[in-house]
Amino acid sequence: MRYVQLRAFHYVAICGGFSRAAEELFLTQPAISDQVRKLEEEYDILLFNRHKKQVTLTPEGDRLLEITRRLFDSEQQARELLSESRVMRAGKLRIMADSAQHVLHILARFRERYPGVAIEIRAGNTDNVIDQLFSYQADIGVLGEIPTGRDFETVLLNSTPISAFVCRSHPLADRTSLRFKDLTDIPLVMRERGSRTRQKLEEAASAAGYELLPTIVAEGREAVREIVASGAGLGFVSVAEFGEDSRLIRIPLENEGQMMMEEALICLRERRGGKLISALLAIAQEFSAVQD
Repeated sequence: MRYVQLRAFHYVAICGGFSRAAEELFLTQPAISDQVRKLEEEYDILLFNRHKKQVTLTPEGDRLLEITRRLFDSEQQARELLSESRVMRAGKLRIMADSAQHVLHILARFRERYPGVAIEIRAGNTDNVIDQLFSYQADIGVLGEIPTGRDFETVLLNSTPISAFVCRSHPLADRTSLRFKDLTDIPLVMRERGSRTRQKLEEAASAAGYELLPTIVAEGREAVREIVASGAGLGFVSVAEFGEDSRLIRIPLENEGQMMMEEALICLRERRGGKLISALLAIAQEFSAVQD
């Protein structure tokens, strides 16, 4: 087994094809194909299904990819250790967030200390965040519920209840609170399946004996906000994420204590030693200590 063969396999797997892997590694496609072929022949194993122009991993390829992800991430961490000052001057930090506003103050301080580091932020629900961390496509996650298990290092950012919200012209806009019973016969705008906000809300309503049926399902918090602002229905959001919007009115829900959303920064525990990851978590802990 040769390093170049494993590297070729790894990049074909994460890039989704031989051509894209060749571009990423600045090699020719035949060279990449030859390295993968030799690896398969040497161990008499099929790592990729090749059907026309589609390339997919076999079960054996999936298991090998789990290993090479750790291998090449460790290599990256070693490279960072050996060139720490350069990483902190010109590295890249990838963040996957269910709501970026929870970390804006942390990122502002991070940028003050490490102005040369590029920051990439992408949006997704909790399931997306977890998937991206496990696939090493994100370094840091921001999500509305601390995951169980020992795979993650976490820093709690805040904990706030779920509330309803409507546009200012909505018939319920003057209400000081709402019961689940009040929500059963009005149009509801809810997040997609996989949203922890929706899951906690539905669980609390079910425990109270009610089923909340959405009239509109929208992917992403901003989409829900805009639909509600148009007057199409009532939406739900954690208090920390409501923000300032003159178009909208927040209305507390009954049993708020049963619907607390804990927003946290998380990373894979095995990647905690990465210089950029450690630096961001340290800043988050500084803010957390002040709040305590």
